Formats: sequence, C-alpha cells, structure tokens
Amino acid sequence: MSMTVYNYAAGPAVLPRPVLKQVQAELLDYRGSHQSILEISHRSPLFNDIYAAAKERVLKLLKLDNRYDVLFLQGGGTLQFTMVPLNLATKYHRAAYANTGHWAARALEEARKIPHLQADQVTDAGPDFTTIPAVPQLPAGKYDYLHITANNTIYGTSYHHLPATTVPLVGDLSSNFLGQEYQFDRFALLYAGAQKNLAPAGLTIVVAQRQLLAADQGLPSMLNYAALARKASTLNTPPVFQIYVAKLVLGWLEEQGGVQAIAAANQRKAALIYDFLDNSRLFTNKVARTARSFTNIPFTTGTPELDQRFIAEARQAGLLNLAGHRLVGGMRASLYNAMPYEGAVALRDFMAKFEKENQ
Repeated sequence: MSMTVYNYAAGPAVLPRPVLKQVQAELLDYRGSHQSILEISHRSPLFNDIYAAAKERVLKLLKLDNRYDVLFLQGGGTLQFTMVPLNLATKYHRAAYANTGHWAARALEEARKIPHLQADQVTDAGPDFTTIPAVPQLPAGKYDYLHITANNTIYGTSYHHLPATTVPLVGDLSSNFLGQEYQFDRFALLYAGAQKNLAPAGLTIVVAQRQLLAADQGLPSMLNYAALARKASTLNTPPVFQIYVAKLVLGWLEEQGGVQAIAAANQRKAALIYDFLDNSRLFTNKVARTARSFTNIPFTTGTPELDQRFIAEARQAGLLNLAGHRLVGGMRASLYNAMPYEGAVALRDFMAKFEKENQ
C-alpha cells in the first residue's frame, strides 16, 4: 500500500488535486487546439478567454464590483514593494507601514529606497513578532496610503480585522489570498504572490480601484500600473500557464463555496493543530492567540536537535516540508486552501505520537 503524502511547504505550496489532474489531462492538447497550454500565444482567443475568466472569478470571489480591476503580473510580491509606492505615493509623497514581520519590514525597506518618498513605520511587533499591534489613528492629509501585511508566513501571525483608517489601505495578501475573509472593498489596492494559495510560482495578482490604475505617473512601462492596465497585463508576454492554473484554482474555490467556506475550513484545520499545541507538554507555539494565523503555524520542541529529529521522522512518515524558516528555526505547518482536513489530522496524530515517544 502506498503512503499518503502531505506537503506543508510555505510556498511554492500544495495545489488542489482535481486541478492538477485537469492540468495533466489538458497539457498536451488544450481545448482541442492541438497545442499544449504551455505553447499557446498570449495574443490568441484561447488565452483571452482564460484571462477574462480568471479576472471575473477573482472579482466575484472577493465580492468586488467594476470599480476594481485585476492585473496579472510578474516579479512576486517583492516587486510590489517598489511598484506600490512609485504609483501611489504621489500626492503627499509619504506612506505609512505596519511592521509585523520579515516581509512587512522588507516592504518598508524597499519603499525607503525611493527618492523623495518618506516611508514611516507606524507599528512594531518586534523583536519576536508574536502579535499584531493596533495601528494608531493616522492624520488625514498626511499619508498616501497605509500598507499592511495581512498574514506573516514566518512568524505565524495574521490580521483578523482590518485596521480602522481613513488613509487608503494597501494589503500584501500573498499568503492568505482567498483563504481568509476580509471586507475586501476596504482595500484601495491589494496584491499577492500566487505561489502559496493560487498557482505555481511566477504570477502576482494586483487588485485595485480603477481610479488608481488609471492614474499614469509617467513611470517606466513595466512599473506603471496604468500602462499595464491599458494593455490588460500584456505589455510583455504574461505568465500564461500560471494564469491558466489560477483560473482553474479559482473555479475550484467557487466549487468549495467561495472565500467564506474555504476560510471556515482553514480555521477548522488550524484549530485542530492549535488545540493540540495548547495542551502539549513538548511542543509550543508562542503567538498570541488573538493574532494566530490560520494558514501558517510555527511550533518548536524547544531543542534544536529534537526539532531536527521531528522533521526527519515526519518526512519518513510522508509529512513533507515542515522545517521552519531559516530566520526562526523550529517547525512550520502551512495549511493553505488546498491542504485537506486529513492533512491536519495526520500532522496532529504524528505530533502526538512523537511526543509520547520523546517524553
């Protein structure tokens, strides 16, 4: 009997099995075209249909109307650390950043490299980043936007409620995109690297108010939201295959019941692991309960050697990619949308077995 394998990688991450099977079935001949999906032109009607369906599904799942548009870009969330301030910080030339972890700090660091822009850190959850501090009231007429990192993959924290602010809100949703419920129309712009919850690496989603995407700042074309929006993300060859997979995953999400249903499933998976950790005599999770991520759960035995033994034995049991980020060590389980509930059960059961054997 073959062993059931679960992949808890933080990204590139697990994709829905039905989607992978459809990709496999269509790989050699997409829709009777006698071409692989890897070969079709980004100028073809075939791709136009994929693009239109993917965009429509994103807006539908986020419950956003035609005041918003969707861009399918490249460069990861990391490029958005630069594109956001270049395109949006144009009135006051000043932006506010909530620092809740490594990637939030990187976003702030990149913004500060832009000449004539002041990027202010308005919260600090360091040095252990075990909570999500409240954003102070920001004065009107001072900041072009407030940037938050909705979920912190390394430290396992997440915003469960968006900060109350009159400043336009920008969100990096890379690791909980379409996996956690928010009032999405409170964002002026949100972006997400797709490799955690939506598609293979190489695609970045930007969802923004059309008025922002229409404001041409005269930037170099590939950094210019307005130029990219005018060309429907095809100023150069877009990541066709990744957008195709994203369209399929978005369809799978609709079949699951949308964001509300998948968020409830994610909370159920996370609750199973957190309940075990809270009652464990060996494993610990340091994150404040009110800030716990539903998708990335770090934990440790408290001993590096024992952590490494756990990771090795878990791998032998078919539980893959449980090593924590190099910045913090320990272990981390990423329970993204495509991780089945059975994967959480398998991890919980293995942790219980390991604890019993290492008392």
